[in-house]
Amino acid sequence: MSDDGIDADTKDWTWVLERPCPDCGFDATAFPVERTGAAVRALVADWSAALGSPDVAGRPSPGVWSILEYACHVRDVFRLFDLRLASMLHEDDPLFANWDQDETAVADRYGEQDPTVVQRELEDAGHRVAAAFDAVGGEQWDRPGRRSDGASFTVRSFARYFLHDPLHHLWDIGSPR
Repeated sequence: MSDDGIDADTKDWTWVLERPCPDCGFDATAFPVERTGAAVRALVADWSAALGSPDVAGRPSPGVWSILEYACHVRDVFRLFDLRLASMLHEDDPLFANWDQDETAVADRYGEQDPTVVQRELEDAGHRVAAAFDAVGGEQWDRPGRRSDGASFTVRSFARYFLHDPLHHLWDIGSPR
């Protein structure tokens, strides 16, 4: 991952919940969480389009992920946050297992995956997590969960934090969003 990438479990990126991201511009404080599902579906469309780019597997420079590698990461973020959201909704204050996303990228050989398969998997995972957020209502937005590094979330703050990742990575790949 590039040095400016988001590493959700080893760096403290919770500041994005308090002020706009200086890079991608996402303002979590102004985002209405009830629109999380719709926002995810729009991001899925943007990522699907990005996967159709020429040289999708080429890295723009050493140490900076390709579009394909970022898309694999976003697919996995969709999957992980879907599981974590389910835990928050069905368990009392769950503690999330650590996820080393850089280790996952190497172990799963992100840069060698088939872009067509990644696109389908990203779309499936994105629509699944979008539907899960669509189903959240009322007091469920206040249910807690914790990351292994001690960061605490409610479903409300978790939704905002989650959206920043795939949106920021669109910015990383130069998408016009």
